[in-house]
This record gives sequence, C-alpha cells and structure tokens, in this order.
Amino acid sequence: MKIVVDAMGGDYAPAVVAAGAVDAAKEYGHEILLIGDKKLVSAELNKYNSAGLPISIIHASEVVEMSDSAAGSLRSKPNSSIAQGIKLLAEKKADGFFSAGHSGAVGASALITLKRIKGVSRPAIATVFPTLNAPCVLVDAGVNVDSKPKNLFQFAVMGSLYSKYIFGIKNPAVGLLSIGKEETKGNELTLETYKLLKNSDLNFVGNIEGGDIVRGEINVVVCDGFTGNIVLKLGEGVAQLLISLIKNEMKKNPIKVMAAYLLLRGVFKNIKKKIDYDEYGGAPLLGVNGVCFIGHGSSNAKAIKNGIRVTANAVKNNINGHIEEELKKLGENNGD
Repeated sequence: MKIVVDAMGGDYAPAVVAAGAVDAAKEYGHEILLIGDKKLVSAELNKYNSAGLPISIIHASEVVEMSDSAAGSLRSKPNSSIAQGIKLLAEKKADGFFSAGHSGAVGASALITLKRIKGVSRPAIATVFPTLNAPCVLVDAGVNVDSKPKNLFQFAVMGSLYSKYIFGIKNPAVGLLSIGKEETKGNELTLETYKLLKNSDLNFVGNIEGGDIVRGEINVVVCDGFTGNIVLKLGEGVAQLLISLIKNEMKKNPIKVMAAYLLLRGVFKNIKKKIDYDEYGGAPLLGVNGVCFIGHGSSNAKAIKNGIRVTANAVKNNINGHIEEELKKLGENNGD
C-alpha cells in the first residue's frame, strides 16, 4: 500500500513528518511517498536510520502557507506539496493522502482534483472525539459553513459508515446536535434534518446537546461545519485548560504530586492515551473520490505516524466504496 504524505505540512514540518514517516515505515511496512522540498526533506530523513525502509521523496517546489487562501493556493501554487500529492492520488499512483498542512487547501484541492464520490452532495470532515466509552465521530468539523438538510443527512450516513468500518461499531448511534433534546427544538436546518434522520434506517437516537458528546453514548454526532468547528475548537481549549491547571497544581505541591503519580501512573497513562489527539492521527475528508486525511497543524512525529496508520486503515477497509454503495441504495444518485 502506498501512502503519499505532505512533507511540508504542519507547524514543525518537515522535521516531524520525516520522523513520523520513519516510525510508520518501521511499524506498519507501508510504502510512504514524502512529497515536498527534496533538499530539506532529505536532510531530515538522513538523521535517521532509514536505509532499506520503503520511503521515497518526490520533489514539490512550492508550499501552501497558513496565510494563503484555500482556493487561491490552487491557482498561485500548482506545484505545492498539497496539490501535487493529491494529484498522485488522482492518478492512482498512491492509495491514500495525508497532510497536517492547510486544511482548507487540502479540501479545495481534493474536491477539484479528485471530485466527489457519486451521490455525495458535499464532502465533510469527520473528527474523532474521545469519550467515556467508544470514540465519537463528529461530522462536519469545518468544511461546510452553510449546509442544507440533505447535506446533514449524508454526513450522518458517511459518519455512521466510518464508525462502523473503522471503529468496529456494528450499529452506530447517531445524534443530531441541537439546543435541546426535544424534537421541536432547534433552527430550521436541524428541524428539517431531524425529519430526514427519523425516517431513515440509521440508528437515529434524536437530538443531543453538546454535553452528550463526551459521555460516550452517541457514536456519530451530526451538525453543520460552522457549529462543528466551534465545538472542536472549544473541546481543544478545554483540554488544554485542564492540562495547564494540573501542571500548575503540580508545581505548587511537587512532593505530594510525585507520590500520587507513582501510585497512579498507570491510570494517568491510560487517561492520556484516551484523550491524546496524537493517538488518532487525523480526520478523514469524507465524500471525495480518494482517501484523504487531515492532521492537526501542531502534529508531532507520533501524530504523523498515526495519521499514516489511519489513512492506510481507511484504504484497507474501503470506506469510500461503502459510502458510494450506501448512497446508491438510498437513491442519492446525484449531488447538489
């Protein structure tokens, strides 16, 4: 399996990308195509014992910066690592694409170059939230600021399939994010979407509120990208706040904290693994005709390694094929 990785994507690229690629090649054995400035990527790769590993470098002369516009970068930087990497995927020279770079540019490039899966009205980002039980998939996390009920219905279908085939949840529980659990609560978008979901074959449990996401009773949360991105950023902020508060308290009572840590370090390790974004690696761009994953801009080597892993896993489980097949059954033959 070949996974093309944007070597220039992310706050700490290409250093952490090279390190993560080496770790992934050693652990998973997938062929990795690092695309970016060949001189810079080679220099980073040479820091590791990468001889004999299935890693190659493909030169791309341009880099999409975070200050660049998503659509504008396609015209102004056609030889960027993002554009050229997705082009390799479109040409069937790779099986999947991963980038921790400009998410908007990845989405725009994927939509224009790869097109949509037949029947998909709009692609969406599916972000994984840690919960008390199984991981929860939030769709959409930021691609579609304005959405229609049909879009949200398809987000539910794609998210449910992702939860089923990637996390092994047989009949994922789907919830519609709203301001109350009653069927009559919400704006025009959620009220109309509720009707579509209620009359579908999905395991729709009704409206849910923001606090329900982390309890682990819902496997798929559906919302428009505007709302989803706010939820995502708030969740990240709360997690950072809790970590900062814990660190501050540890500084105040280092001896007591150390004693407690020695007794509970196994517990702390398990908790960290559940809430650590690096464990999940990245979020899929569901609905485009190719497996594309987007990592966090602050991804470290561990997150890059796991991003490669989840990309390969989505290819292996044919998530796009399942989406197309399901939409065909539902009669969703054309997008809008």
